[in-house]
Amino acid sequence: MIQDIGPEVFRNEYSRKREPEEEDRVFLFRGRNVLVRTGMEETGTDIAVPMVKEVKAAGLDGAFLQYLFTIEETAYYLWMSREPGSAAQEPPVIPGYEYGRLSLLRHSRPRDLSFAGETAYQLYGWYRDNRFCGRCGAVMRFGEKERNMVCPVCGNVSYPKIMPAVIVGVTDGDRLLMTRYRGREYRGRALIAGFCEIGETGEDTVRREVMEEAGLRVKNIRYYKSQPWGFDSDLLLGYYCEVDGDTDITMEEDELSVAEWVRRADITETFENMSLTNEMICRFRDGAGFAHEKRDAVSE
Repeated sequence: MIQDIGPEVFRNEYSRKREPEEEDRVFLFRGRNVLVRTGMEETGTDIAVPMVKEVKAAGLDGAFLQYLFTIEETAYYLWMSREPGSAAQEPPVIPGYEYGRLSLLRHSRPRDLSFAGETAYQLYGWYRDNRFCGRCGAVMRFGEKERNMVCPVCGNVSYPKIMPAVIVGVTDGDRLLMTRYRGREYRGRALIAGFCEIGETGEDTVRREVMEEAGLRVKNIRYYKSQPWGFDSDLLLGYYCEVDGDTDITMEEDELSVAEWVRRADITETFENMSLTNEMICRFRDGAGFAHEKRDAVSE
């Protein structure tokens, strides 16, 4: 999946003291667009992001580079305003680069850069949305020892937002419940999914979401694995379960455009090694049963 970047090592320890080096990389975002260079297939890569020296050459008046994390020996930074309370500035365009949709990171090489980009976007959104204290309205300050934002007036502390959500493979023998989202950029087939609400376990969320979106009861809920999904600040929790009783689908039309049973032999998706949803669909297609799933989840 997108976070599987081995043998490279992702180090997310926070540091306010590390100084940017010329060859380090910088992410610049405009909404859900990221500054990249494309058309590099002959080099074995699809995209690149600016180096620190290129960003400096383009001018950094009134802004600075916020350290994010390191992959192997390369550090990644975020271009942002110098002070959280200052007026938002339009990120510059670096010669040789252009802003493209964030979604291009989903299928681009190198894999470690795609993972870095989606994780950087998660932090970009958090910094953008926490310029002011949600308790008293004062200008927030960057934490010195941890990755947080601290209010100097009331002491409120904000940490990066991580939202747990479930991905559910509902099965009925050799059939899998497959869906398509309504009104979203992603047009491919998916599984039942939804956010955990207050007071819920992951299993409670599975039962509620399947009932809300498809009108089905489920049993034998089994955890599969998890995935960080920085595109939407999610921590995805994958589960398989079996339909319990009536198999007639009552689709929630506000959320979904399609909800249908698909036989294993009719699943046409190919394994992309990118998203948890795709992996779960392909795993079912290839005949993995519940006993197999449970054993693999324990051993991995």
